[in-house]
Amino acid sequence: MNHALPQVDRLSRTFTQLLSSTRRGARLARLLAVTELRTWGAPQELTERAELVVAELAANAVLHGLVPGRCFRLTLVFDPAAGRLRVEVTDARGEVYPQPPPADAEPEALHSGGRGLLLVAALADHWDCVPHPPGGKTVRAELSTP
Repeated sequence: MNHALPQVDRLSRTFTQLLSSTRRGARLARLLAVTELRTWGAPQELTERAELVVAELAANAVLHGLVPGRCFRLTLVFDPAAGRLRVEVTDARGEVYPQPPPADAEPEALHSGGRGLLLVAALADHWDCVPHPPGGKTVRAELSTP
């Protein structure tokens, strides 16, 4: 008996890695993201934007999401047919959510930090932060090709 097999319209690619909550772990997250996206044949422009987004979100996980002895997780989900990439960075500090400075803030009003999420907002189509039970959070960014 011959039956038609269901066809999957889009095959997305997924990469997930736990990384140490250190500067070295944040750097490795950026390098792994670029390597995976190139392996998947993602467009160069998307890969370059994703590199900056991953670098910022991973650095934030290390600086602001650190719980001693806990790692952070990088997840990439790429849908090549749609030209869409989701970047997720999960850390263990669910009580501390990212607060970007207002877009109209004067540069002098910003201290040595605080510009990273403005960069993420400029590079991503959308970003948000959701709880990650039992006590963490996931910062997600969606990027697409033009």
